[in-house]
Amino acid sequence: MASFGEFMDGYDTYQSPFTWRYGSEAMRQVFSEVHRRRLWRRIWVALARAEASVGLVTPAQLADIEAHAGDIDIARALEIEQVTRHDVMAEIRTYAEQCPVGGAVIHLGATSMDVVDNAEVLRLAEALDLVLVRLASLIRTFADLTERHADLALMGYTHLQPAEPTTLGYRFAQTLQDLVVDWEELHRVRRQLRGKGLKGAVGNLASYEQLVAGSGITAAELEARALADLGLEAFPATTQTYPRKQDWLVVNALAGLAQTLYRFAFDLRVLQSPAFGELSEPFGKGQVGSSAMPFKRNPISAEKIDSLARYVAALPGVAWQNAAHSLLERTLDDSANRRSLLPEAFLASDELLLTSQRLAAGIHVWPAAITRNLAAYGVFAATERLLMEAVKAGGDRQHLHEVIREHSLNAWAAVRAGQPNPLAAQLAADPAFSALLPTARIEALLDATHYVGEAPQRARQVAAMARSAVEVMS
Repeated sequence: MASFGEFMDGYDTYQSPFTWRYGSEAMRQVFSEVHRRRLWRRIWVALARAEASVGLVTPAQLADIEAHAGDIDIARALEIEQVTRHDVMAEIRTYAEQCPVGGAVIHLGATSMDVVDNAEVLRLAEALDLVLVRLASLIRTFADLTERHADLALMGYTHLQPAEPTTLGYRFAQTLQDLVVDWEELHRVRRQLRGKGLKGAVGNLASYEQLVAGSGITAAELEARALADLGLEAFPATTQTYPRKQDWLVVNALAGLAQTLYRFAFDLRVLQSPAFGELSEPFGKGQVGSSAMPFKRNPISAEKIDSLARYVAALPGVAWQNAAHSLLERTLDDSANRRSLLPEAFLASDELLLTSQRLAAGIHVWPAAITRNLAAYGVFAATERLLMEAVKAGGDRQHLHEVIREHSLNAWAAVRAGQPNPLAAQLAADPAFSALLPTARIEALLDATHYVGEAPQRARQVAAMARSAVEVMS
């Protein structure tokens, strides 16, 4: 096993991209080895305090344990682990060496997962809190975008084909609405986080019951005192670990967030292509789009979002397997993958949020392209309301539908040939319509700019709802 120094030195060995490229330093600190061991020691201190309250640990021993809780020495722990091949036991011995008075009672009555799982839940809580802070900021940014562009009409697409007009704000509202669902789900998962508690090797508290015999308190009361010290609630029934379904719920909530951001980024990649050209992501003054093609402005941020989101989407499957295969009172086949599963799920989600925030805050809207596309395709959709108004004026719906169809086919041919869309002029001149409606009225009805229904109002409604949700739960 490599020493800690060798483990951390330079770039001449493999490092995860999450070590430096993806995720924030704040999230890396949450999942750092130093922080993990600090949390382990926090559990041992809480256990010692509970045991001291009934005379199982002396005041001097407790004071010694508390005094050295922050003296993390990973190099020494890894040295011991080379012999013990057990990371928790190595940390116990390292801690005990530092505590000449209290070392003998560290971990008294506990099993490894009493420490590791409770520390893990404390770490999950910190990570979720950081995700929620970032998500709240992103929701506010999308609420701003939604309100700012609530009235900006553009072409809507179904099946990637021109459909009916909508507004840019209403399109942003779709993402915003999903982000609020993710916000509520992540809050629910955070609120329901539970630790293992102090329940021993198979979760039945037998070791603690033996320990507190004759002390005047029950094992459950000892557990409650330690948990109160930690500010942690526990599952009432566990095996050697807390239920691994909890990991699945956490990672699944992160995957839900990744899904929302994936869809937004994918849409942006489509809309940034020159054929649409309506939106684009920020592009720095010195940014290089391609090593071979200097003119390129590739959507690298949106592509990164989709790449990382795809990875996060795959992780709930691993967490599901861990929960489903945790046989009887516990098997160890979840342990190795959880060392990367949980940190990387959060680090990837952290990067998704940070990148999405930068992208949304700096997104470029190109009105000329929006106007061009609406002019080319919007009139086709606007024929729907022309048809309805003409029928209301006494026309034959079936006949008028056929007239529109024939003119539309000719107009599509012109648009595909790169010519201006002639449909509005052709329909205004056709006697089937001019006999029913004034020419000016026909032309007004075929102006798709105003054929957006309740999109502006609905966009503002979603923005207000999103702001309220964030304020209530923050």
